[in-house]
Amino acid sequence: MPITLADITAAADRIRGAVAVTPCPSSIALSLATGCEVFCKLDHLQRTGSFKERGARNALLLLTPAQQRQGVIAASAGNHALALAYHAGLLSIPATVVMPIHAPLMKVSNCRQLGATIVQHGQTIADAAELAHKLEAERGLTYINGFDDAAIIAGQGTMGLEILEQVPDCDAILVPVG
Repeated sequence: MPITLADITAAADRIRGAVAVTPCPSSIALSLATGCEVFCKLDHLQRTGSFKERGARNALLLLTPAQQRQGVIAASAGNHALALAYHAGLLSIPATVVMPIHAPLMKVSNCRQLGATIVQHGQTIADAAELAHKLEAERGLTYINGFDDAAIIAGQGTMGLEILEQVPDCDAILVPVG
C-alpha cells in the first residue's frame, strides 16, 4: 500500500476547511534542552484532541455514496474512535465503534456524545476488531482501520505538508509512533 505525495496532497485538498490547520511554534524549552531549534506541531488543538481527524475525514470522504448511507465501523479504544465519530457525524454517516471494555470512560462517553453507536466488547483491540469485522459482514458496513488503511495514512500525512509550509527550512521531522 504505497502512499505517494500525490495521495497526501489530494487528501489535504479533500479535508481543507474541515480539519484545523494547527500551529507549529518553536519550543523554547525543547530548543534549550537540545541545543537546536525545535518546533512542535500542535494537533492536540484539533476538536477531538489528535491528528487522527485528518485520516478519518479523508477516509470518510473517499467512501461511495452507498457506503456512506450504509455506515462505517471501526475498532478503537480512543483517538481513532473519536475522530471517526466526529467526522462521520459532520458528514451524516452512521458510525459504529467497537471499543474494548477497558477503554477510557471519557473516550467512550465522548464518542457517544458525538453520535457514534458504541459497542463495548473484549479485553483487547484484537477482540474488539474481531467483533467489528463480524458486524461489518452482518450489517454491510465499511470497516475503517485506524492505522492500516491507505486513506487514513494519506490523511495523517497532511500534517507533514503543514509542517513543511510552516517551517520550510527544517532539517528533520521526528514523529512519535505509539
